[in-house]
Amino acid sequence: MSANSHDWIPIANARDVPERSTRKFVANIDGNEEECFLVHYEGRFYAYVNRCCHVPITLDWVENRFFTADGRYLQCATQGARYLPDTGECVAGPPCGKFLRRLDVAVVDGVVYARASQTETDQTHPTGGVYG
Repeated sequence: MSANSHDWIPIANARDVPERSTRKFVANIDGNEEECFLVHYEGRFYAYVNRCCHVPITLDWVENRFFTADGRYLQCATQGARYLPDTGECVAGPPCGKFLRRLDVAVVDGVVYARASQTETDQTHPTGGVYG
């Protein structure tokens, strides 16, 4: 981690977040506390602000459930938009082509950390997650 390691929030032990599961947390983003979620997908971790790109509401179906039944997409519970878990890109639904707001993720000594991205405001060029 960088010299500004105080910006990183410990989310969970990597082994406690099974493949194709999520873990919610709160992060300070642009001076506001935002509900966010960690995603474990295909061996990597990703984190996003829990807000649909179409209507500013939370995505989860019920508490901490974001994946579709087949585990292929993250889905907005209100209007059904589907997002790719590894990029946050909407591939079905009204905000098609837009991206969930991404957070930086790091795994250090088996612990998953997240922080508000230090490099982006443009959500059209997502970076990858990190290996667990």
